[in-house]
Amino acid sequence: MSRAVDYLRTLWVMEAGASGNPLFLEPYWRRHAAASAVVFSGWHRMSYATTDGLFQSLELENHIRMLHRAVGNAVVDDKHVVFSAGSLQLINALVYALSPDADAPPARVVSAVPYYGNYKSQTELFDGREYEWGGTTAVWANASRNSTGRFIEFVTSPNNPDTQIRKAVLGGSMAVFDHAYYWPHFTPIPAPADEDVMMFTMSKPSGHAGSRFGWALIRDEKVAKRAYSYVSESIMGASRDTQMRMLKIIKVILANLRTEEDIFAFGHDVMRSRWRRLNAIVSRSRRVSLQKIPPQYCTLCMGQVREGRDEDCYEALLKANIITRPGVTYEASKRYTRVSLLKSDDDFDVLMDRFTDLVNAEKYAAPGVSSM
Repeated sequence: MSRAVDYLRTLWVMEAGASGNPLFLEPYWRRHAAASAVVFSGWHRMSYATTDGLFQSLELENHIRMLHRAVGNAVVDDKHVVFSAGSLQLINALVYALSPDADAPPARVVSAVPYYGNYKSQTELFDGREYEWGGTTAVWANASRNSTGRFIEFVTSPNNPDTQIRKAVLGGSMAVFDHAYYWPHFTPIPAPADEDVMMFTMSKPSGHAGSRFGWALIRDEKVAKRAYSYVSESIMGASRDTQMRMLKIIKVILANLRTEEDIFAFGHDVMRSRWRRLNAIVSRSRRVSLQKIPPQYCTLCMGQVREGRDEDCYEALLKANIITRPGVTYEASKRYTRVSLLKSDDDFDVLMDRFTDLVNAEKYAAPGVSSM
């Protein structure tokens, strides 16, 4: 039993080091501990459904719409809102909602490289008869190959892992726009997103990843009903306790918007500072370089090994006790790896210390010889 526990703990340590666990916002919520607290009595909210007889709180839905309007990152007036247990459940709920009937050829689920790996893993995990993983959009981009079949294309914008703003690649595909990072502390918001199907998750605007709450904005009522049916049949709706907590969190965000306690201004300042610290260290390196993106809008960044040195950036950094997520996870080259800057303050300081040691070690390596 102890070996199994140790193995699981090792897996978690590796995943936590590489993942975008959004603890950088924890200091903000410590400052607002009282205002954001939610207390449940033992008898409270015991029913499966809300007082409206639904699996979704109408008040929370209204506040989600208010948040999008206030931030200006999504058009909500002509959209239906569907809750889920985090964005992972939304991936399959939306694939199911957009898939054809069982007697039709299965839809191909695709995304452009580098893509968020859970699009593939979730599609393959549930192994539905109505859909299948179709690989990368590059495989189907040729007009003659794209002329037949049904495609469900995941478009992550800003993209995870390289933060690029993206559009659908395949003409005629049913696009699901994953806007998890389309918030002011991660990227500029030039205009509200207005696609037919859009995904969001509370882990990014507020940092509450452990609450497992996501939502979709869907224009077509039929698609929305199918997505809602999927969530209802699989887990009978998102947890009512979670919904109540998220309502409180959103109310605090709205109350402080555009004040000195604006969470997006706080998050922006943290990310800008962290990017500058990391860039200042890595810019001195002969072995590793960073992706060229505006410093004030970096949440996840792609590191790259320089020409003539290591061929595997993930392994090169791992030897320096820096845990990242390899580029091959996103079907990118081994020469790339993802570094997360969303860690707690203490973990980020350790990350900076290890990058500093990595760069300083280069001074003592013989020319043309790896320092690790």
